[in-house]
Amino acid sequence: MSRTVAEIDRIVRTLQHTSRQWNPTAVGTVAQDSRDPFRILISCLISLRTKDEVTAEASARLFRLARTPRAMLRLPPARIARTIYPAGFYRTKAKTIRALSRTLLEKHDGKVPADLETLLTLKGVGRKTANLVVTIGFGKPGICVDTHVHRISNRLGIVRTKTPDQTEFALRKVLPRRHWIPYNDLLVTFGQNVCKPISPLCTTCPVSAQCPQIGVGKHR
Repeated sequence: MSRTVAEIDRIVRTLQHTSRQWNPTAVGTVAQDSRDPFRILISCLISLRTKDEVTAEASARLFRLARTPRAMLRLPPARIARTIYPAGFYRTKAKTIRALSRTLLEKHDGKVPADLETLLTLKGVGRKTANLVVTIGFGKPGICVDTHVHRISNRLGIVRTKTPDQTEFALRKVLPRRHWIPYNDLLVTFGQNVCKPISPLCTTCPVSAQCPQIGVGKHR
């Protein structure tokens, strides 16, 4: 099945109305506290393969020590690693955060690039992270796709794709531009609270009537 713009718009607006009941994502919380692209970038890196509550606490601890690339570079990798523990791959992320801070100072005057293509040249920055920084850090159009966005967009029949990258480019063609920036945070919170990877809560889902449940087996 294919979705019309009106159907997609109705789904997104319903989720936006319901999302007030849900806790924001860890990166979304950082964005609410500060629109600083550097802190958003670093919290995105910490969040990879890490639970949201761990990301929030680890980011808060790290930003109490350093909030700029120059300050971050003063911290030894071991201290960064200890600070963000137990984030997944914390030692590797500590080295990446420090190397990234050095690159920003040496090549970008200590500032986070505001365009997707330049962000993608930075070590450790993939399309998900780059799009999130562009959208919530700079308020520019972009679509950040993680596993939640990929899974739910397919379940709802908005796209038919096999990878997150494919989902991003497919969404750019069908998702109304006004929804691009909030789409990630909206679907991540929806995925964490209702549309879970295994046994989603379909009986309490606000868009169950519009959902074909593509790929869904057991549900509650």
